[in-house]
Amino acid sequence: MTTHDIRPAIGQGVLHLFFKTNPTVDGAAAVAAVEAARGREDQVVSVAMLGHKADIAVMSIGPNLWSLRELQTDLVGSGLELVDSYVSLTELSEYSRDAPEEMRNMRLYPNLPPEGKHAWCFYPMSKKRVGDVNWFTLEYERRKELMYEHGTSGRKFAGRIVQLITGSTGLDDYEWGVTLFGVHPDDLKEVVYTMRFDEASSVYAEFGPFYTGMVAELDEIMGRRP
Repeated sequence: MTTHDIRPAIGQGVLHLFFKTNPTVDGAAAVAAVEAARGREDQVVSVAMLGHKADIAVMSIGPNLWSLRELQTDLVGSGLELVDSYVSLTELSEYSRDAPEEMRNMRLYPNLPPEGKHAWCFYPMSKKRVGDVNWFTLEYERRKELMYEHGTSGRKFAGRIVQLITGSTGLDDYEWGVTLFGVHPDDLKEVVYTMRFDEASSVYAEFGPFYTGMVAELDEIMGRRP
């Protein structure tokens, strides 16, 4: 176990890891790495990926960044090939300062994965700052108005979608990471499609690559690996 300790002042670290697998991977070692992380202070969500970008995703949330790094090291040590990653922190946006305490805690200290929601996707995003289309030159009240509209669209999917938005400004290539858990895969498609029509998204958002898969325990995923 790591003896190092570095933590955000508020919230937790979030690490998305994307792996390719092969016949030489030590599946038992990979499963043991996840169990060791859970035995520390971390939540770990494993995902069987669809498509060519990765075979397995491992999403870990915990207060100690060194513990997240230990999980990364152990999974690579099992023979999994790390092909992509994303680093972020749980956060409260500037538009949710007055949110109820329960909602604030859910954003900073989520309990994942949500029960009954095994459809999963992740994508990074930023706000545009190109010429006259610059989110960061808008007045705060206008930005808040647009984000409230955006949030209203998202709340229509209550019960079908659980969304975790994590901050990555200064930590990774985009400004936020968005992780979605859904009851059905078409729930993921519908919520992203619907919310893209909001001005905060249609005018001001830039999206990175999308990763899609199914939440399952790692031993089950490893038993069905390509």
